[in-house]
Amino acid sequence: MKIALMDSGIGLLAATAAVRRLRPDADLVLSLDPDGMPWGPRTPQDLTERALAVAEAAAAHRPDALIVGCNTATVHALTALRARLEPGLPVIGTVPAIKPAAAGGGPLAIWATPATTGSPYQRDLIEDFAGGVAVTQVPCWGLAEAVERADETAIDAAVAAAAELTPDEVTTVVLGCTHYELVGERIRAAVQRPGRPPLALHGSAGAVAAQALRRLGGRPAPQAPPSGTLTVLLSGREGTLPTAALTYAEGRLLGRVAAARTAQ
Repeated sequence: MKIALMDSGIGLLAATAAVRRLRPDADLVLSLDPDGMPWGPRTPQDLTERALAVAEAAAAHRPDALIVGCNTATVHALTALRARLEPGLPVIGTVPAIKPAAAGGGPLAIWATPATTGSPYQRDLIEDFAGGVAVTQVPCWGLAEAVERADETAIDAAVAAAAELTPDEVTTVVLGCTHYELVGERIRAAVQRPGRPPLALHGSAGAVAAQALRRLGGRPAPQAPPSGTLTVLLSGREGTLPTAALTYAEGRLLGRVAAARTAQ
C-alpha cells in the first residue's frame, strides 16, 4: 500500500503520522510546495494551480490514494484535484471536525486561519452540523505560520491571543487548520479554565487517515511490521523533511522512518 499526502508545508504531518500509526507497513509519499508556500494568501485560481502541480508530482510515484492534508487546499482545489486524478487515484480532502465536536453539545470554538474564519465554507459547515450549538469562530492570527517555522515564541504568542478570544464556557475546540494539530496540547493548556471540565480537542488527522483506508478497501493494521518507506517531494524535487518538521513528535516519528530507509 502506498499513500501520498500533499500540502504547501508541514501541516500534513498530523495526517501522515496518523496513517503511519494505522499502517506502519504503508509506503508514504509527502508532496510539499516550499517554492509556493504559503498557499493561504493566494487567489483560489493560483492556489488550485499550485495544488494540481504538487498533486501531480505525488501521482507520478503511483500511490494508491492521495490525501489533501490542508483545509484551505480542500476548500479551493478539491474539485479540480478530483476532476484531474479520479477515478484512477482516490483523493481524500480534509474538513474541520465540526460534526463530531457538535455532537458533544458544546459550547464550542473553532480555531481557524483568519481567511477561513467567517468564510462561507466554514459557515455552511456550522449550519449543517452544529445547529442549536453555541459556536464561536476564533481567528488565529499567525499561528499556522509560526508552527510552520517552529518559532516557539511566536507560537506561544499566537496561541495566547486566540485563547483570549475563546469564551471561558467553551468545552470543545475544533482545530480548523492542520498545522494546529501539531501544537494541540499547547492549545489545550491555554484554553483550559480552572474548575471547568477537561477540554475536548477535535482534529481531522485520524478521521482522514481512516477514510483513506476505507477508500482503498483496507483495514487498520497497527501491529504490522514498520516496513513502510518515506519519500519527500519539495515542489516536485525529491528531498528530505524540513528541519522544522523534526520539532514535532509527528515529524520525529517520520524522521525515524526516513533514517531506517537510508540505513537499508
